[in-house]
This record gives sequence, C-alpha cells and structure tokens, in this order.
Amino acid sequence: MKTWNFGIVGAGAVAEFHAKSIQHLNNARLVGVCGAGSGRAEALAKKYDCRAFADYHALLEDPEIEIVTIATPSGLHMEPTIEAAKRGKHVLCEKPMEIKLERIDAMIAAHEEAGTKLGGFFNYRFTETTHLLKQALAEGRFGTLSFASIHVPWWRSDEYYQHKWRGTLELDGGGAMMNQAIHMVDLLQYIMGPIESLQAYIATLGHKIEAEDTATAIVKFKNKALGSIYGTTASFPGQPRRIEITGTHGTAILEDSNIKYWQFSEESSEDAAIRLRYAATGNAAGASDPAAIPFELHAANIAAFITSVESGKPFEIDGKEARKAVEIVLAMYSSARENCPYQF
Repeated sequence: MKTWNFGIVGAGAVAEFHAKSIQHLNNARLVGVCGAGSGRAEALAKKYDCRAFADYHALLEDPEIEIVTIATPSGLHMEPTIEAAKRGKHVLCEKPMEIKLERIDAMIAAHEEAGTKLGGFFNYRFTETTHLLKQALAEGRFGTLSFASIHVPWWRSDEYYQHKWRGTLELDGGGAMMNQAIHMVDLLQYIMGPIESLQAYIATLGHKIEAEDTATAIVKFKNKALGSIYGTTASFPGQPRRIEITGTHGTAILEDSNIKYWQFSEESSEDAAIRLRYAATGNAAGASDPAAIPFELHAANIAAFITSVESGKPFEIDGKEARKAVEIVLAMYSSARENCPYQF
C-alpha cells in the first residue's frame, strides 16, 4: 500500500483537524505544515512530528509532498491552491472553497490544466445517516417531494470573533452562512438537487462584526419542492444542526449525525433498526465550540480523496461540486442586498 505524503497550508484551528486526520489514516503521512509567522506552525509540527515551513511557497517547493490541504482563512485559499497545481500537487481545500466564484473558477482551471485533482472538505457528507437519507430519496421513498429545510442555530462568543479575519467580508467572505451553515447548504443541495430561486434576508444581531450572524431564505428547488435555509451564530447556547426532508410518502429529520424522525408510508424491514441505532441524543457537535467537532469525518473526507487520486476516478466533492454551496450562499447575500428574489 502506497503512503501519500501531505502538507498543510495554514496552522490555525482547522489545521489541527487536518493533522489529526492524516495521522489517523494508515496510507497518509504528514510531512509538514506552514503558518503565517505566529509560531503555531512550529507548535503543530512538534505535536505531529513533522516539519514547519516558513511559508506556503517553501512548503510547495518540497518534492516529497504530493497532496496539500488548505486550512487558511477562506479568502486566502486561491493563491496556494493555484501554485500547488503548477507544482503538480493535488489539493484538498477546506470549506468554503473560496469566497468569490471567479476565484474558485481560477482554482478549478489551474488544476484542470495541470492534470491534478482539486477537492473540497464537506465532511458532513460522510455520515452514515446522510447516506441513508440520500438512499431513501433515490429509492423514491418520500413520494413527491414537498419541502426541505436546514436549520443551524449555533452560538459563537465575542471571543471567537476577536480573530481578525472572522466575520469579515475580505477574508471570511461573510458570516454565519459562509463559515458555519455552508456545510448544511451543501448537504441540502446534495440531497435535493439544484435550487431554482430563493429570497433571502440577513442581519447582524448578536455580534459586532462586519458580516451577518443571522440569515434565512425561502427556496424553490428545480424539482418543484419548496424549502427554507436558516443559519446563525447568535443562538445561545447553540443547538443541533438539522435537515428535514418531507414528501407525500415520508418524512426524515436528521439532527447532527442522528435521526430525529424517520417515517414512511411503506415501512421497510430496516426502518425500526435505523430509528433505534441512530436515535437523536440532543448533543450538538460544534454548536457552540468549533473545536468540539469530531475529526473522524475529516479523515473520511481525506480518505475518499486519496482513493480518487489512486483510482483516477472523479472525486465526489471536486472543485465544481464544492463551488455549488458557495454559489448558493452568495445568491443569498445578493438577494438580501437587493431585496429581491435570486434566480439561478
């Protein structure tokens, strides 16, 4: 079995998830990490027994590194991603892929030209309950889909926003939607398919930040179902993220990685066991503490990317797929700013 050599660009909180995930996989090895001069890269390198590079240019010059993960502030993803492509390295980029569509398009084009792979982190796709939900929809168990919603009632303290890039338009690209709720935005479009139009509202109600800390939208999907999107970081003390899918033959509600409701007009032999095994616990991973999110889903995301690199088959969350959630979030901002529906 080949061991793939990784480098991490960025040394903040999310880089720790990347490092721990790489260490967890038996076909991955962390070669090095770089930061922005704060000393965190050196601390991370010592903890995970790898090298600390002065900057991403130095890291990308290392011929030993084959796959790079990007863990910088969101508005700084493009430059190292493009340089990595020019050096023949595959890239797995943290969400959001970037904060502007033209920057994402430049990243995609660079890797297409280089023949390297570009993928994104949307690790909630790798839960067992997401797979069950996706399968139930594919099997037509919901009947005619009528409504789908996501609900992200999270909390972030004022201390969280003291990091100079968080909640800024320049580097965070937005607030609660672009940073926190984008995971569920991705899950919504992954499960339900493309959105046809939306009407959104955003507000900054609980924090002194440039971007929004609360946002909502009414949605019409191309499959004619209606829906809603809600995300906030101003809901103390933070509650579980939630996705609900309902139709003429069934309803399913997921809270975090658990199942709150699972009922269909035609009961299958597995439904009772599914309800029992994945019963909602009330725990809300990451709802108030971003460090409380389990790393195993990041590891699953990385493992799937390695499999794609090895097999040559498309990666499920390639650059174009990771772009979709950003497009939806930006559409919400546009709709709210212009106070009118956004047509895709």
